[in-house]
Amino acid sequence: MHDNEKELSQEESLMIIQQMINTAKHEQKDDGKGWIAWGWMLFAASILTVINLRYKWFDIFFFWNMFGAVTLIVMVVELVKVFLMKRTTRVKTYTKTLFEKLNAGFFICIMFNIFAINLGVGPAKGFALLIGLYGFWILIYGTALDFKPSVIASFITWAFGFIALFQTKFEVVMLLHAGAVLVGYIIPGHIANREFKKLTGRKLNQSAGV
Repeated sequence: MHDNEKELSQEESLMIIQQMINTAKHEQKDDGKGWIAWGWMLFAASILTVINLRYKWFDIFFFWNMFGAVTLIVMVVELVKVFLMKRTTRVKTYTKTLFEKLNAGFFICIMFNIFAINLGVGPAKGFALLIGLYGFWILIYGTALDFKPSVIASFITWAFGFIALFQTKFEVVMLLHAGAVLVGYIIPGHIANREFKKLTGRKLNQSAGV
């Protein structure tokens, strides 16, 4: 009798562990919307800057200043959500906590890069270094979530950044920057979104008993 209870207890423990692993895997799935949104904004800022350099509509960094303003608004909204709005408390996985800290570090590095550009590094070299930073973050993301499109995209992004280091024309660097975010952010983001929708569809079918 005691042996059966012990055996049953072990089986239940294994089932609980398996459920925890599966829950963690599902929670780590990214719908890709963040990558798509930021990717298209970065892409638009790059292309509009190229057009602006040719037709001289506004100041050289006008569209990047607009992007910065949008970024600040988004950050303020997120801070309001975290500190002021009452939300349902969710159990955080290790990966989710890791990404939150890495996101903070990533934005701090971007701020360092922006200050460096303003202090004399120059926009061409500054944005080339920024592309390299994108590649590093994309590699971490892809590795942590075992998402191969992002891992592959990180190396292609670095290639864009390496080429940009040897360019002196800001217009060319902006085109390379646009290519980098297209490959590193937008394409993997859409792939992740498609896979997320497939996974969500399968879960709905399973819950409906289809």
